[in-house]
Amino acid sequence: MAETERKTAVVTGASRGIGLAIAKRLAKNGYNVAMVASSAPEKNEDAVNEVKAYGVDAKAYQCDVADFDKVGETVAQIMEDFGGIYILVNNAGITRDGLMLKMTEENFDSVISVNLKGTFNFIKHCTPVMMKKREGRVVNISSIVGLQGNAGQVNYSASKAGIIGMTKSCAREFASRNITFNAVAPGFVETSMTAVLTDKQKEGLFELIPLKRYGQPEDIAGAVSFLCSDDASYITGQVLSVDGGMHM
Repeated sequence: MAETERKTAVVTGASRGIGLAIAKRLAKNGYNVAMVASSAPEKNEDAVNEVKAYGVDAKAYQCDVADFDKVGETVAQIMEDFGGIYILVNNAGITRDGLMLKMTEENFDSVISVNLKGTFNFIKHCTPVMMKKREGRVVNISSIVGLQGNAGQVNYSASKAGIIGMTKSCAREFASRNITFNAVAPGFVETSMTAVLTDKQKEGLFELIPLKRYGQPEDIAGAVSFLCSDDASYITGQVLSVDGGMHM
């Protein structure tokens, strides 16, 4: 199927939370959406239907973002289904928290593999498509902890800081091909990932937020939407903090 009227966005980790909010916002903006998730497509039918409700085409793809070859196969299938890729949002991520002295090698490696290498894998396979058309938008989801660190999250902080470095380096490499690279660094956002925190931890975080409210997935989606828009065509290599003022 040739890409004609609509351009296509690829969103990883798109089955729930921030990823689903991003997919829905881009659909609202008129983009078809390839929704990548670790779970089987049949488990994401509701999420796909939520995106399709905006009058666009959407399809779920099961993929381990840390698997280089699988990512290549997935991108090839997306190209076959949609005919092109204009936007890539690298949102897929996991946490395996623990203090440095107690952190296992497995927990360190798994977070780096999914969060950082997964971002590399999709950039590696999607950018050749963008280069052929000399246009594209890539937005990588980092985190406030990638900017300032956090006790108990050495692995997660390292992966998110690495994403910032990757974003800036790619911005320089691909600028001549009219492909922009930017990162969004969320603060505390109410999702299933943060729901595991204790009330005491949540209260402590709340005190650090000048705007005195927790972030919502839609707040992050709005920032991604802007960075993918024509209004952001002269912005590349930047990190946009969406954190209620936690990091300034």
